[in-house]
Amino acid sequence: MLNLPNILTFGRIILIPCFIIAAAYKRFDYAFFIFVTAAVTDKLDGMIARLSGKTTELGSFLDPLADKFMLITSFIVFFIEGLIPVWLAILVLSRDIIVIIGWGVLSLSGVSVRIEPTRAGKLAIAAQFTLLSAVLLRINYGLIPEWALIALAWATAGLTAASGFQYVKRGIGIAGKRKSWDRG
Repeated sequence: MLNLPNILTFGRIILIPCFIIAAAYKRFDYAFFIFVTAAVTDKLDGMIARLSGKTTELGSFLDPLADKFMLITSFIVFFIEGLIPVWLAILVLSRDIIVIIGWGVLSLSGVSVRIEPTRAGKLAIAAQFTLLSAVLLRINYGLIPEWALIALAWATAGLTAASGFQYVKRGIGIAGKRKSWDRG
């Protein structure tokens, strides 16, 4: 159970409160380092698990959870700090809440559902990480122009909304199949 990929995933989870503390104290240089470390360990744990054949159920559960917690935390912190628009934070958080509630409702109705990421979902997460990284790069090093952040924000919003619609459509399809089984 506790192999290197899972240890890296636990490490990412432990980095989340460190990220919050760094941002709360306006140490965005530390926040950037923590964020990049989390992103690198995310790629490493998945690569190591696949290459070594050490994928586990625990890792399959914790890895996306660690990503979600880091993203949700980052969007909340960046919103509070005024670094991203409120509408974007609401969109990202709402999509995740809707997916979680939908999963919960299906689970409570007796449907065993595993949330598999869609292509749009993967692109949305990549866009969210890219946007947050760009914000941190701008704060710390002034490398990203304002227009690029605006374009990234709109691309992130579009991908997030599209993936949200895909997940809702998938959930409705699963629920519809469940209803037809109950009648059959």
